[in-house]
Amino acid sequence: MADSTSPHPIEKALTGIDGFDEISGGGLPAGRATLLVGGPGAGKTLFALQTLVQGAKRNEPGIFVAFEEGGEQILQNTASFGWELPRLVAENKLLIFDARLSSEAVRAGAFDLSGLLSILEAKARAMGAGMIAFDAMDVLLTLLNDPAAEREEVYRIREWLAATGLTGILSIRFAGIAERLEDRYAFVQFMADCLISLETRLEEQALIRQIRIVKYRGSGYEQNAFPMIVGPKGIEVSSFGISQGAYPAPATRVSTGIDALDRMLEGGYFRGSGVLVTGGPGTAKTTLSGAFANATCAGGQRVLYFSFDEMPDEIIRNLASVGLRLDPHVESGALKMYWARTEARSVEEHLLRINQMLAEFKPDAAIVDPMSALVRAGGPSAALKVSQRLIHFAKTNGVTLLLTNLLEHLEAVNEENRIRLSTLIDTWIHLNFYINAGERNRGLTIMKARGTAHSAQMRELILSRHGLSLAPVYTIGNEVYMGTLREQKEAAEELEGEQLRGRAKLKRLEMEAAEAEINQRIKAMQLDLESRRAEADLLAREEQMRQETLRKRLADRAKLAGKNGSEPTGK
Repeated sequence: MADSTSPHPIEKALTGIDGFDEISGGGLPAGRATLLVGGPGAGKTLFALQTLVQGAKRNEPGIFVAFEEGGEQILQNTASFGWELPRLVAENKLLIFDARLSSEAVRAGAFDLSGLLSILEAKARAMGAGMIAFDAMDVLLTLLNDPAAEREEVYRIREWLAATGLTGILSIRFAGIAERLEDRYAFVQFMADCLISLETRLEEQALIRQIRIVKYRGSGYEQNAFPMIVGPKGIEVSSFGISQGAYPAPATRVSTGIDALDRMLEGGYFRGSGVLVTGGPGTAKTTLSGAFANATCAGGQRVLYFSFDEMPDEIIRNLASVGLRLDPHVESGALKMYWARTEARSVEEHLLRINQMLAEFKPDAAIVDPMSALVRAGGPSAALKVSQRLIHFAKTNGVTLLLTNLLEHLEAVNEENRIRLSTLIDTWIHLNFYINAGERNRGLTIMKARGTAHSAQMRELILSRHGLSLAPVYTIGNEVYMGTLREQKEAAEELEGEQLRGRAKLKRLEMEAAEAEINQRIKAMQLDLESRRAEADLLAREEQMRQETLRKRLADRAKLAGKNGSEPTGK
């Protein structure tokens, strides 16, 4: 942005045109002359008249001086914008002054603007006007057919603006860019304090409009060219949100709609983040989008689904075949689905419509499928710029945005062949086809996921009437096995597992039998030991009894012997 170091910035007059006041730092220079240059149909008349209309709605009256079109024609041409010009004219907030020259003046070729300016000054004072626009000045200057007279009349207008204090807008038609303004009118760009170039071009058979501030005395301004559209409400300038601050970065997650993918992403996508799904035709980009929409709506949130390739009814019908029923969400109002033909509008008009729907519906999540279709509406460069602004708009408003991108080559993992989106988003999921043994299967890879320790392993994406699921893949060298080969491998591994389990069971039974036999032997030995111990105890008791009996006998004998020795002998 060009900077002005003046401690006293100039006073500015708002145009009320979305985006332009942002890139100009507040509007047009107040009390000075602004020059609009551009080719036929570039939007010069609309810019000038819309600025006056916006001022009139702020109770700042203005005058529109028309050198080419009559008042009735102007009212008819602008009726579709809903500006209510007849009401503003009736309320004396806007004056459309028909300044077309009479045929006599044209034939004479000699006139000046002093009389016209006197009339305009009186009307400006009467209605309290602060701004005036001179539309199609080139028509007037051409009729003079004298370079000196042309310069004199232009400088007369400039001096008149300075004297009256009115903010002036002058428009001149030319067939090039501002730097190559014809020599005949080159002096005008030096006279103006602010020079604005309106440009149109065809790209990919689509009309592209741009606006650029070429110079702005005493003020800073954005020097780049900015996209411009003529929409239902008039001119809108895409300013890229240059004045907006940082957007929030929530740490909460939202489900992808596939449990296994949620686990791979540690819980799903970050809320308010940008998600990109790439892949060739038929790789299930729309199906993945539908799964996300279904899960979000089922969670009580709202989703805006914008499609470029398929009608909403087709999407609903096709997704029902894989267990995704979106029609209940449409009926409840949780899901809004829109469709647009890509070639019917320019890329900027598509962006305008999407942003309008986001602002009106205020969804929690939005899907654009496919974003790559915008290449057909303005070329890769314009599509990329629109994608940047859409992602910024969604993040600023906390909307989780899922974009799909159609790749031209099925085998390509690099999606940068048409529109480079991968560097702009937070999560990138790539879908591809793999062919083995005459069978085509879908593979899913998480290419990047900012702030997430995601799985780097490829998964097979399986679509069935019961929904979406992910299955591990098998790799042998550089070969990837999915589908029937994966099932055969799983069956073989299951059979091998059964055999291993059978052998383990048999071994376990053998070990249990051996253990039982050993236990029986131990038990028998324990019984034998106990028997022997009992026998030993018995023998010990018998021996003890024998010893006791023997001791008793000996004692008895000793006692008996004692008695016999004590009796007298008879003689």
